[in-house]
Amino acid sequence: MTDTTTFPDPTYRDTVLAPLFEGVKTHFAAHMDAINRAHLVMLVETGILSHEDGRAIARTLADIDAGFDRKAAVYTGEHEDWFFLVEAELRARLGDLGGALHTARSRNDMDHTMFKMALRSRAEDALARMITLAQAMLTKARSERDTLIVAYTHGQPAQPSTFGHYLAAMLEVLLADAKRLDAAIAPLDLSPMGAAAITTSGFPIDRDRVADLLGFQSIRLNSYGCIASVDYITGLYSALKLPMIHLGRVVQDMAFWTAFEVGQLYVPNSLVQISSIMPQKRNPVPIEHLRHLASMAAGRCDAMINAMHNTPFTDMNDSEGEVQQAGYGAFEHATRVLDLLAAFLPACSINADRVARTTDAACITITELADTLVRDEGLTFRQAHEIAALTARAVIAAETPLRDGFGSFRAAFHEVAGRPATLSDAAFATAVDARSFVARRDRPGGPAPAALDAAFDEYTMKINTLRDSAAVRLARRSEAAARLSSAFEDLRGLK
Repeated sequence: MTDTTTFPDPTYRDTVLAPLFEGVKTHFAAHMDAINRAHLVMLVETGILSHEDGRAIARTLADIDAGFDRKAAVYTGEHEDWFFLVEAELRARLGDLGGALHTARSRNDMDHTMFKMALRSRAEDALARMITLAQAMLTKARSERDTLIVAYTHGQPAQPSTFGHYLAAMLEVLLADAKRLDAAIAPLDLSPMGAAAITTSGFPIDRDRVADLLGFQSIRLNSYGCIASVDYITGLYSALKLPMIHLGRVVQDMAFWTAFEVGQLYVPNSLVQISSIMPQKRNPVPIEHLRHLASMAAGRCDAMINAMHNTPFTDMNDSEGEVQQAGYGAFEHATRVLDLLAAFLPACSINADRVARTTDAACITITELADTLVRDEGLTFRQAHEIAALTARAVIAAETPLRDGFGSFRAAFHEVAGRPATLSDAAFATAVDARSFVARRDRPGGPAPAALDAAFDEYTMKINTLRDSAAVRLARRSEAAARLSSAFEDLRGLK
């Protein structure tokens, strides 16, 4: 049977090739240009191409770059994709020499290299925003170190703490997430160039030189893994998903804390929208946007990871162009979450009156009364717990603050211990005071001022370490770009 059809099929062209062309033009063309230049410099330096041929190709690449209107380019089907369009331009201007640039390389190693270049810039941007949020949290936590809050467990008032202590807990998780994202950038810093299709090349290529010119820390060693391993994708999107999950839990707390019935967190007017029909309602809708943006980011991360599931361990389109482009939406949503939360949290404040009322109504300092009885009255904790429980039930039933429940306490103590308490009225008042409760918890990680100050110093060190790590990578890439430009311009004969 004779096949008279020609490539590309119109439907395949419109549904696959044209969108891919637009995606490469938008997201990867600049990276492909850098790869072309770095590879050309290496071919000449290793003697694979003559200096004369290399100069002709370099000048033509520069002419194409200067004279080609990328934005106006549309997919016609004449060339399979952006790569072949550039190669066709080279061959149209240089003849057969235009095809020499592709010596010792493949679309496989090129694709994964430009994907990594596109991802590393987005990952660095997300990390920088996480560090900015971490610094905002730390600054806010320092300023709220002594601000009392009601800490909840199982949705119920539990114990007094401070807003600074709560924010520090959040910050600890964020810093752990930032460290994971920082670690996930490491595989992006390993160049696949030189792997060619699968097995490297019979030409005496210098993989390290290309990696250096493109700003990579080094090469990814195994050539098969360069084109088959997608751990740089799964690792990165896993690391991006985690802060969205973890910050989403904090957002849920903020929704709960701002509820009218709780009222612990006050959101300023600049971040509140009023109902169109109910003028009394203050709707802190940024919280809802934070929640769904974080969920969208996490969902897009899952989509990227799941797209790699059960794919063959080889080069395949499941990890390439269109999939890569789809993943950028995860970064777009995640960075909006990070920016909005960095503005939202510092603007909020704690409603001290509501905290005090809930503290009184829910007996949340009762744990310290039990501890005091163990220390000062020589009781076992179980005895002390029973006395504290009886005292709490009595004052809650009477709807009086715990600090006014000394009489109820004395009765409970006598009932359980079989003797009068030696604890004075003043000592009782101190034991059930919220600020005293916090001050006594002066252990590593506790809410007492000294404990928090020590934690703040540790968090500052971790933030600075993350900043320094990112700064080293960014400086290396900037210096590499300068080296590539210098080497390419030298090859063109302009130096």
